[in-house]
Amino acid sequence: MPNPAPAPREAATLREITPYQWKSGIAAWLGWLFDGLELHLYTLVAGPLVLYLLFNTTNGGLLTHDQNVSLTEKKGYIQAAFLIGWALGGSFFGRLGDRLGRSRTLALTVLTYAICTGLCAFAQNWWELMIFRFVSALGIGGEWAVGASLLSETWPRAWRPWLAAILQTGVNVGILVAATLVWSFLPLLPEHSERYVFLIGVLPALFVFWIRRKVPETAAWQAAEASSVVKPGVRDLFRGDVARTTWITTVVCALGLSVWWLFQFWHPQHLRKLLETDGHTPKEQITSLITAAFFTVIAVSVAGNFFAAWLARRLGNPRAILICFVGLGGAMAGAFIVPRGFGELAWFWCPLTGFFSGVFGLFTMYLPPLFPTLLRTSGAGFCFNIGRLAAAGVQIVFAKQAPDDLRVALLWSSAIAFLAAISALWLPRGTVDCTSPAPTS
Repeated sequence: MPNPAPAPREAATLREITPYQWKSGIAAWLGWLFDGLELHLYTLVAGPLVLYLLFNTTNGGLLTHDQNVSLTEKKGYIQAAFLIGWALGGSFFGRLGDRLGRSRTLALTVLTYAICTGLCAFAQNWWELMIFRFVSALGIGGEWAVGASLLSETWPRAWRPWLAAILQTGVNVGILVAATLVWSFLPLLPEHSERYVFLIGVLPALFVFWIRRKVPETAAWQAAEASSVVKPGVRDLFRGDVARTTWITTVVCALGLSVWWLFQFWHPQHLRKLLETDGHTPKEQITSLITAAFFTVIAVSVAGNFFAAWLARRLGNPRAILICFVGLGGAMAGAFIVPRGFGELAWFWCPLTGFFSGVFGLFTMYLPPLFPTLLRTSGAGFCFNIGRLAAAGVQIVFAKQAPDDLRVALLWSSAIAFLAAISALWLPRGTVDCTSPAPTS
């Protein structure tokens, strides 16, 4: 491993950012990019892939009502398993990050999700696909917790809101890369070849070698590890003053992630149904249109990341989180409160919802400093990612109870965003100073 990184200093310009800080920043951003790539490969091909694995067909219009219900349930189960894996991975690898160090654990997380995403291409039935997605999610959840702590310990405090926006942009770019690849190459593949898009996910494995050679361990972790005779355990997250922080941030994250993942996964399914029932759209164009709509949502989300960062610098993280959740709920309710056509949803309302998803970038730099150094990745990983267990449960309920028209269920789901906004009233202000003068380039 390289020598430990020096403690961060309050750089006022880009010229004052050290090589160590650039390396940790690049490693985390690329990790986020690959996260986004892995996350949404399944979302973009879930419909035809699960349909083929279940019924050996790609024509959803010829299915019976019971088969349609079964298809919806299985897609929900696979997505729920992914979210459960993400939650458990955040806790498991988060704990490893506090025990083994940030850089070592970051490499392990990337290797885990790269290999298991590639294995999805070889699934022969829906439950094999579910297992591979679950294991790959363990690595993705862990990467978030470890990368967030790595940056909070190596980059200056004043840069953190903007850094959070840039990191979240890495996820957006990864999603856009996934959408572009599916949009460009899926029509060129033979019929029933949707599964092979998962082979793209093997590429991040090469990134591990660079991490192991170039990304140093943080001085904060090294110092805490050397000076602590008794290492804090997971139970310490639920003791003393730390317990309140753990519980309230977990509730906010659970509510926010539940509504976002309901929207992220099911709104493309709703748009697909609109096109299929319309009857005027050629079958071969449906996936391309869905991908383009999804592309638009994520592209607009990039602007939302910087809007959220701007709010955080002006008002502080807790108030910015509250405002963004109100916007997310309002945009989602506006999208589904009345029946709307594909064009209206795809090119206005759904991108507007995506704009307010910038709120999730704020948690990257907000959560880690709320916890002691040797509980930092454990705390951030638990609070943010364990909320995905709630999101997984909501996915299963949604899949079982959603009507043939997903609009009504998506409308009711928007209420969860308003609950997240109310819960944000009790968020701690933390140690992140979001009101200091902005760094200059």
